[in-house]
Amino acid sequence: MNPSLSTEQKKYMIDRIQEYFELERMEPLGELAADQLLHFMVEELGPFMYNKGVHDARQMVDQKVMNLDEDLLSLERPAGRPRR
Repeated sequence: MNPSLSTEQKKYMIDRIQEYFELERMEPLGELAADQLLHFMVEELGPFMYNKGVHDARQMVDQKVMNLDEDLLSLERPAGRPRR
């Protein structure tokens, strides 16, 4: 299992997987099976979700930098004498 998950996070996710199987599929799922499913999802599907988060963060940062650039340009003052 991914070491960055706390014991509480892992327990919560396993509980949610078990609850999903019980409510949506009407089949009980043991803790070991839910843990194995969680491990599979983290290992196989997690990188897709992580990469999406990185992509979204990059878009947000790009937008903030563009706004900052516009704000800085608006602070510029005319310099020199006007031409005739």
